[in-house]
Amino acid sequence: MLFNRERLSLGLVLPAQRRIRSDFEFETQLSLAARADRVGFGSLWVRDVPLNSEGYPDPIGHSDPWVLLGALAATTSQIRLATGAIVLPLRHPLHIAKSALSVQALSRGRFTLGLGSGDRPTEYEVFGQDIEQRKLVFRDHWQQLAVALGDGQAVAGVDGRIRSEFSIRPRVDTPVQMLAVGSSSQSLEWIARHSIGWMTYYRELDAQKDRIALWHAAVGKVTEDFRGFGQSMALELVENAQSRPEPINLGIRTGRQGLIEALQAMRDVGVHHLALNINAATRPPADVIDEIASDVISAV
Repeated sequence: MLFNRERLSLGLVLPAQRRIRSDFEFETQLSLAARADRVGFGSLWVRDVPLNSEGYPDPIGHSDPWVLLGALAATTSQIRLATGAIVLPLRHPLHIAKSALSVQALSRGRFTLGLGSGDRPTEYEVFGQDIEQRKLVFRDHWQQLAVALGDGQAVAGVDGRIRSEFSIRPRVDTPVQMLAVGSSSQSLEWIARHSIGWMTYYRELDAQKDRIALWHAAVGKVTEDFRGFGQSMALELVENAQSRPEPINLGIRTGRQGLIEALQAMRDVGVHHLALNINAATRPPADVIDEIASDVISAV
């Protein structure tokens, strides 16, 4: 499972490579993924970036998420695979269902389907979609997707009727869990009602504590079931283990001891999963992965 009420688990965001204008380095990233699998990371996160542009802050040319997930499913054995996040309004829910079930089967039940609404108006324009409608489209697509993943049936997008003459295969023994990433243009109560948890973005601890309190309040209004809370975080892990944390964009630069203290503080305020976006500008990602595995994971 991605979320555990009793502990904080650590994931790795791919690609773990320098943020420069370059394409996804398949051979290197698959090797790093296998390494993270061997040393005990909890998850690998794959992003959905349909289109690159000069205005997009990440210059890397990302892989198609489903192609990459297929490769990861075939080359890892224990680590969980997750999307952070498939842009639900820009993809047909039946295509997503087909892909998600295929990854779930290939990975033997290790897949979590993270879904978001996207936030680039020009990208919506290129796909012929109205970003102002994304809240309603997200909900409609979520419903169709949930039916297809749950019962394997196709729902007609226009009238919402089950089309029993079609089914979505392959069928799987372990259901695909659906996870809201970011606000998805929805209320927290809607997310708590429909998603296994909430995966959001890095904030400094005091601000995140307030978000977690709002999340707990929303969950309490709609269900008695456990709903996890996760976040991403950019990390520049320096070689000096005693170097104190300092802020960088959407994360921290720190030594090992400062990282452990930061993660323990997150755990104590209710963060259940942390997806690490490793800054590979100063140290080889493999070295950072090994240091976290040997000295950090067991401490949190």
